[in-house]
Amino acid sequence: MALEVKKSEKENSQSLLRRFTRRVQRSGILVVARKTRFHRRSKSKEMTKRAALRREQLKKEYEKLKKTGKELK
Repeated sequence: MALEVKKSEKENSQSLLRRFTRRVQRSGILVVARKTRFHRRSKSKEMTKRAALRREQLKKEYEKLKKTGKELK
């Protein structure tokens, strides 16, 4: 979605810039760009399962260390 604004005769740079910003706002380019800027891909089911299993394993190890008095600080 390319947006082009050409300077007309007897138009100063400030009015050209103002016209350009209005066009950009009306076109909706900024809205789309802001939505996609921080988009993250969702993890696959296998990766979420692996992460959950890893968290459970670490939780068990920390509990074991806490019971033996070798708790990590």
